[in-house]
Amino acid sequence: MRKVPLGASGIEVSEFVFGAGSIGGVGASVKTRAFGLSAEQGFERLDEAVALGLNLIDTADSYGGGESEKVVGRWLRDRRPENLLVASKVGLVSRPDGSRGIDLSGEHIARQLAQSVERLGRVDLYLSHAPDPVTPIEETIEAFAAAQEAGTIGAYGVSNVSRQRLESILHAADARGLPRPVSVENRLNLLDRADEAELLPLVMREGIGYTPFSPLAGGVLSERYLDGAPPQAGSRIAVAGDMYYKGFHSPENLERVAALREIARERLTSVSGLALAWLRDHPGVTAPIVAPSTSAQWDAVTDAMRIRLDEKEFDRISEIFA
Repeated sequence: MRKVPLGASGIEVSEFVFGAGSIGGVGASVKTRAFGLSAEQGFERLDEAVALGLNLIDTADSYGGGESEKVVGRWLRDRRPENLLVASKVGLVSRPDGSRGIDLSGEHIARQLAQSVERLGRVDLYLSHAPDPVTPIEETIEAFAAAQEAGTIGAYGVSNVSRQRLESILHAADARGLPRPVSVENRLNLLDRADEAELLPLVMREGIGYTPFSPLAGGVLSERYLDGAPPQAGSRIAVAGDMYYKGFHSPENLERVAALREIARERLTSVSGLALAWLRDHPGVTAPIVAPSTSAQWDAVTDAMRIRLDEKEFDRISEIFA
């Protein structure tokens, strides 16, 4: 698999990243714990990711109530893979009643990082999971900078940020002479292109990596729901559609996906593979985060690896989802 630079950080990552957010649950919600991958299934997906050439695993201290980090850590100790990078996230606090909060205080970051290192063995890239409306940005940056200075992490990044938030973070880091974030992890796919207007131009100008999650919009960007097929029990749309993929599964969007299928047929590839190729070839994207639940779902990644879109093809697909 091709390697690409993570912005101007000096870090090289595979053109696709493995997302471990389905191990132990679907994301961080208490309500979806029963629908995640088991430890055995997680080991299988991790083995398959490395065999395919992916060199970055993305997890978080809150995924599956911590189960994702624990399983990834056991897999790392058991397999001892070489030249693999481990990313985790901090700040998202899931409560027993299903509600969530954000804590990016220095104390919380230090405590959770120690826990993540204990679970994973190391953390190469550490990201804030979402903006904290209470903790001053300066306190959060100083906590990340201290961890980087101590060698506990290699670099840090941010997730689920707006352009305005990222500008504030960059300004605060520069004003204090502290390290900047090297990556942004936000949602981007053919059905959600909000970052294109404001955030991506800033990311590209400042030399920051961009690793988008939900590249297939919970599976809507595939053949799975075309021709009237309903969401199957246990699918991400059925389990977490209103939580993580709200608005994606709609008649209007499925019409667009059907149009994408025509192009996929011309290219003798899959809809999901073409959607991943479009995202990977996006000028603002470093590497999409993929999270196959089954071995068969890696087919979309291998399809995308065989496709390189020229500017005309990229624009044709973009126009369908404009």
